[in-house]
Amino acid sequence: MEEEGIVFRTGTDVGKDIKAQKLLQDFDRVVLACGASNPRDIKAPGRDAEGIYFAVDFLTANTKSLLNSGFEDKKYVDTRGKALVIIGGGDTGNDCVGTAIRHGAKTVTQIEMMSKAPDQRAQDNPWPQWPKVCKTDYGQEEAIALYGHDPRIYETTVKEFVKDKKGSLKAVKTVKLSWEKDPESGRMVMGEVPGSEQTLEADIVLIAAGFLGSQDYVAEAFGVERNERTNVKTAPGEYQTNIKNVFVAGDMHRGQSLVVWAIREGREAARAVDESLMGYSNLVVQ
Repeated sequence: MEEEGIVFRTGTDVGKDIKAQKLLQDFDRVVLACGASNPRDIKAPGRDAEGIYFAVDFLTANTKSLLNSGFEDKKYVDTRGKALVIIGGGDTGNDCVGTAIRHGAKTVTQIEMMSKAPDQRAQDNPWPQWPKVCKTDYGQEEAIALYGHDPRIYETTVKEFVKDKKGSLKAVKTVKLSWEKDPESGRMVMGEVPGSEQTLEADIVLIAAGFLGSQDYVAEAFGVERNERTNVKTAPGEYQTNIKNVFVAGDMHRGQSLVVWAIREGREAARAVDESLMGYSNLVVQ
């Protein structure tokens, strides 16, 4: 495609090197597909301690250093001999567990707010529904083989990041959580369990607590509205934003999801753009 004259630019160029207004002037339609890489932070005392990183930053730096220099450039967070705490589950948290272990971490603990899923299907989760069972992925499997136990602690959150005199992280204070009924709304919410505080040794913390939609500067540059989940807003099943000629697709539209959904939305957005330009579309989305 580059040989044909197509110029690729990263999403970080938009609103900085390239102004959104110029794109709207130079092109008939613009599709925003910049992902949902705005990480959810953990607002707890001591958050400014040295040694706390977002999980994706940790994983990205690790991969770049490995591919570029075989780790010789030292441009990554080395967990060798360190006590590691990972906040959050999912695929990202699991990748952090596996990467830290392969570095040679001393200990790895993974904290999850939610309850542990059952090991087998519950009666209210029959086939062919998606099995809502506890998933032990490669990272946890390697931790179990190396340390002799599952690294995950469930129904737990961080109350404080503990710093030493130099401002470096040395521990995290956690508390257990339980589901309680809110007397005002009647909804079930998670509350702290009194007396369940615990202190875990931690030289490094990796935050894998999910994402909060797209980066602010891209959405703000185009003036597109966002919904309560901070994703770019469209009418249900549509891809046209509130700004004329600006469309959206993928994670920026639906939030963090699987690549198959990004492919599907890309095709549907292309059809919507085609209809916008031509008044009809022969594109078939399967």
